[in-house]
Amino acid sequence: MRAVVYQGPRDVTVTEVEDPRIEHPNDVIVKITTTAICGSDLHMYEGRTAAEPGIVFGHENMGVIVETGPGVVSLRTGDRVSMPFNVACGFCRNCREGKTGFCLTVNPGFAGGAYGYVSMGPYRGGQAEYLRVPFADFNCLKLPPGTEHENDFAMLADIFPTGYHGVAMTGLLPGENITVMGGGPVGLMAAYSAIIMGAAQVFVVDRVPDRLRLAESIGAIPVDFSKGDPVEQIRERTDGVGTDKGVDAVGYQASAPSGEEQPALVLNTLVDVVRATGTIGVIGLYLAEDPGAPDPHSGRGELLFKVGKFFEKGLRMGTGQANVKAYNEHLRNLIVAGRATPSFVVSKELPLDAAPEAYERFDRREEGYSKVVLKPAA
Repeated sequence: MRAVVYQGPRDVTVTEVEDPRIEHPNDVIVKITTTAICGSDLHMYEGRTAAEPGIVFGHENMGVIVETGPGVVSLRTGDRVSMPFNVACGFCRNCREGKTGFCLTVNPGFAGGAYGYVSMGPYRGGQAEYLRVPFADFNCLKLPPGTEHENDFAMLADIFPTGYHGVAMTGLLPGENITVMGGGPVGLMAAYSAIIMGAAQVFVVDRVPDRLRLAESIGAIPVDFSKGDPVEQIRERTDGVGTDKGVDAVGYQASAPSGEEQPALVLNTLVDVVRATGTIGVIGLYLAEDPGAPDPHSGRGELLFKVGKFFEKGLRMGTGQANVKAYNEHLRNLIVAGRATPSFVVSKELPLDAAPEAYERFDRREEGYSKVVLKPAA
């Protein structure tokens, strides 16, 4: 089959690889109908992780089951399904507690597994024609048959639940306000989720004009940090108080207006902008090792974080990747009911063979390439 294979920094190719096969009675094989390129993929693409050549990318996957293992009970050939980016067993302590992003079974020596991602286990990604799904009864979310809501459902594998998780970790209540740092697809999903949850004001901080326009189109308040300190801009609109909650949807590759990379910039901005006793949810990626870090400490994941101010203000923080299964069924139901349309972030649909160019343009932050979905069957 054809698949998107990492060859080295800023180099991916669409290459023939071995077809997946049933390796365990609980496996299924899914024919991929839609798979998305994620901002997290860029960290590997840019050489900012320990990724080795040969990884098949792709953790945002959906499709139709074409083969089932003999132990699969709840799924049938022909079922349309979405797979959380988390690979999880369903029976370890963390999975039993709903913390499927930190499964203790699927990736020995590490809490958590994922498709097509460095250090997240031996699971090939779904930017390909077919995908093996382990523990399929647990990991597959059934979708209505047909092709309706295809791009909406494609957002269920990662960015919609991840954005929702970022807000959920803050404990946002209806009528409260929130700052979302980063207007990329995950940040926009966090803003959209906050609106769904009843936030009175949602501030989205970015400097890319099309991201800010998209944020405004869903009812958020755009804040362009290239035009002034975002903390001051938000305080001016909140009677000097700041917001009740905050979400970091950027992570360790944050940049100042000057273009200088400052890995702790977003965390420290949230410490300043969230009111005393408020809460911060961190879904932007942070690594224990960063080969391209601007300084040795950041290279070891040691950041200059304003812990004194964090403590002084009595702030709380939740961190970590989303436990997608905690949210994806409910979010699917919102889509089916017409209450959520997360595909508003999709900027382009392309065939699988266009992936190398799409990565290159996404990496340059070109307009129209902020959220690309690939159609392997096209």
